[in-house]
Amino acid sequence: MNTFTPIPLPSLVDMEGSRIATTVLQPTEREPRGDVVLCHGTPWSSTVWAPIAQALSADYRVFLWDMPGYGKSIAQDAPSADLVSQRKRFASLIDHWQLDRPHVIAHDIGGAVALGAHVLEGVDYASLYLMDTVTLDPWGSAFFRLVADNRNVFSALPPTLHAALVRAYIAGAGGPRLDPGWIDALSRPWKSAVGQTAFYQQIAQLSPDHTTPIVERLATVRCRTRIAWGASDPWIDVEQATRLASLLPGTPDVVVFPEVGHLLPLEAADDLAADVGDWLCGSGARVPAS
Repeated sequence: MNTFTPIPLPSLVDMEGSRIATTVLQPTEREPRGDVVLCHGTPWSSTVWAPIAQALSADYRVFLWDMPGYGKSIAQDAPSADLVSQRKRFASLIDHWQLDRPHVIAHDIGGAVALGAHVLEGVDYASLYLMDTVTLDPWGSAFFRLVADNRNVFSALPPTLHAALVRAYIAGAGGPRLDPGWIDALSRPWKSAVGQTAFYQQIAQLSPDHTTPIVERLATVRCRTRIAWGASDPWIDVEQATRLASLLPGTPDVVVFPEVGHLLPLEAADDLAADVGDWLCGSGARVPAS
């Protein structure tokens, strides 16, 4: 399941001045067991969830979205891509979908968006599965800071140089199990002229100042949680997994996937799908294969 398989074309939802690309998958031969919402990180899109979404849709109604500024939600008018705006949009989108306490699975800054919508915007979940999550300090690489200080310079790079930079950046997040087809698919939205501007905008607008209020309220999380991490994540050290668990109610279990980098949903899709499936069924977790 690690090879490239696309998800269906999205529908567009108008939300607070932005057009959000959304996709809903569901079982074809049975009533869904429940609703699952998938929340991507940066610089990805809902494409990062393709293998997991397809696996879960055999039993659940699965909702995907590209945050404004990402994937098929990249737009010429360049809506704000900061974490406060994204968490408010996510809360509005849950309401638009008329979901009552869905399960939420989130990766990277998607974890901050999902947590922020829960503890700051009052959105209730049945459960929350967090992986390689941007929440605790430190986060934001030296590259982030360089872009924030020189956004106009990076936006003016020749397209070939920009495309090479984006591909190298995305490839650097993963380990040896990441199929090159996924690197191409994740890079593609950023290669247009609009995508190039959006790529540097979203990096420049991401700030640890917007995760601090979330960290201060982690003890108020109101649903059962689980944390997953790639053991070899080069972007966010795996030690953050246990530190995050210690700040959440009930000290949730942490599952670490060996020989996996930051792109857990693509590098270890089969093992992750099995663990998420067990989690959603409430039957405990399987030990991931080494």
